[in-house]
Amino acid sequence: MKIAIVGAAGRMGAKLCELAGPAGLDVVSKVDVAPGFDATWREGTEGVIDFSFHTAVPGGVAKAAAEGIPYVIGTTGLTDGEQKAVADAAKKIPVVQSGNYSLGVNLLMALVRKAAAVLGPEYDVEITEMHHRHKKDAPSGTALMLAKAAATGRGIDLEQHAIYGRRGITGERPVDEIAVHALRGGSVVGDHSVMFAGELERVELVHRAQDRAAFAAGALKALVWAKGRAPGIYTMADVLADKLGG
Repeated sequence: MKIAIVGAAGRMGAKLCELAGPAGLDVVSKVDVAPGFDATWREGTEGVIDFSFHTAVPGGVAKAAAEGIPYVIGTTGLTDGEQKAVADAAKKIPVVQSGNYSLGVNLLMALVRKAAAVLGPEYDVEITEMHHRHKKDAPSGTALMLAKAAATGRGIDLEQHAIYGRRGITGERPVDEIAVHALRGGSVVGDHSVMFAGELERVELVHRAQDRAAFAAGALKALVWAKGRAPGIYTMADVLADKLGG
């Protein structure tokens, strides 16, 4: 399968280019605004993986839709307008979109949904994520996915109950509040923890990424999986349904 990597000059882009060959994929275009990279992908490309910057996603996914090829999006921090562009393209092509492509994190999300449902509102939900100093968006896409998983398990609307950090006189913690905290520093690949804090005990679910290869391998798998699928927006949970029991 001939593929293009968008955002090839970045950390994830470089890892994708490194692992594509061993996965049996041929990177025919390395797209990036950095000098020495392709301005766009070449004719005959059969699929695209995008780990660029959120403003570049609408143009890339629209081009893929026009060409009828699958598109995998790992870029996070999209605006409402940019997400609409993804939805429009997904009417014509299969799009896989996820804030995290690792098996471990997707398993973690399933566990968070289950824990939130079982433990109930008596346990307060606090989510913490930490990434390297160069990450541009906060909170991470993975942290938001975990927050949504907790809200789904609890049967509540995340938008009505989410809080992002705290400062000043905040008052007592409301029941069903889901708090998300972002830390930045050093070269941390990605750490995520979800705490369920009760009166008598705490339950903590933690994932620590040791190498970006975990994410890259998942994104490559997602692109192969997406080829030939019906148009629509899919998640990594769809790709891993056989492993996660979905």
